[in-house]
Amino acid sequence: MADQLSRVFAALADPTRRDMVARLTVADATVNQLAEPYAVSIQAVSKHLKVLEDAGLVTRSRRAQTRPVHLEAEVFDLMTAWIERYRRQAEERYRRLDAVLAELTDPPPADLPTGRPQKAQPQKGKSS
Repeated sequence: MADQLSRVFAALADPTRRDMVARLTVADATVNQLAEPYAVSIQAVSKHLKVLEDAGLVTRSRRAQTRPVHLEAEVFDLMTAWIERYRRQAEERYRRLDAVLAELTDPPPADLPTGRPQKAQPQKGKSS
């Protein structure tokens, strides 16, 4: 799992590949269709697709003379589970921090000492 997750995050580190993945969420596309918006060669797009394929994010099939690229959405479940685990941990830490901050900002009840030393009051009527 960790190795595949590393490959997925590494593949998505490139903005062109992230854009290709975003476009594939709408519909399958051929290499030529994926290459259209970029000022790069078909070979460069094919290299990007190879990285996405190695990470398990896309697959290619054969339809007549074309080889459409298909997004494998199940891989996002793996990423989501990993991210969710750390999101829950972070939220728990923030809840604990919120509780500590609330204790620091709320005034103590009147019957509890404030924790600050009080000045000794001179006693009246006694001489030294």
